[in-house]
Amino acid sequence: MQSLISPPARTGHAVVPTPDVAARRTVYIVDDEDLIRTSLASLLRSMGLETRDFATTSAFLAAPKNPGAACLVLDVRLRGESGLAFQQTLASRGLGAMPVIFMSGHGDVPMTVRAMKAGARDFLEKPFRDQDMIDAVVAALEADARRLAVDRALDDVRGCWASLTPREREVLGHVATGRMNKQIAGEMGIAEITAKIHRGQAMRKMRSRSVAELVRKMQAIGVIREAA
Repeated sequence: MQSLISPPARTGHAVVPTPDVAARRTVYIVDDEDLIRTSLASLLRSMGLETRDFATTSAFLAAPKNPGAACLVLDVRLRGESGLAFQQTLASRGLGAMPVIFMSGHGDVPMTVRAMKAGARDFLEKPFRDQDMIDAVVAALEADARRLAVDRALDDVRGCWASLTPREREVLGHVATGRMNKQIAGEMGIAEITAKIHRGQAMRKMRSRSVAELVRKMQAIGVIREAA
């Protein structure tokens, strides 16, 4: 059946999200045209994706957000408000990292450039093919899932660092510079065996099997700077 939001799709291999890709991932749709909004929501739900659609940006902001990866499909021209202007407010609401896919029936080059410079993930001009939207949404959800995975990993490292005692952090600061236990002991004015014990405990708490792994983690959370 022909889509309400696009001309008939060309033949070819469709990109369909697997169940594990679609699980717990949400597509938010903001468009003041009821037919476009409901048709797009129906299309994405048919792919196994969870969707939530809104006629206004204020309704979107007021609604609770699901945990997990998400993206926002946003119309450029909304009644009383520009989607491009709304894009600027997302960061102040804690939603700046959510990938945005713009759609517009009046797109032009300057508008596209503005959207992309402001961080938009994609820009589709109406009428778009169903498959083009599906491809854009799946790519955006994958990107957001990777971002969240990195955030979780960083939170885990921060938790490990927070579990260290002040003395263990001091020891690891020396370890990260390549100092041996004897050198660390001399710098800190403690026995070498004490330095060795602190080092071993701290490395276990940081879940690091090597100095290189420890350094990468410390750099990732900003404890030490990366080498120039």
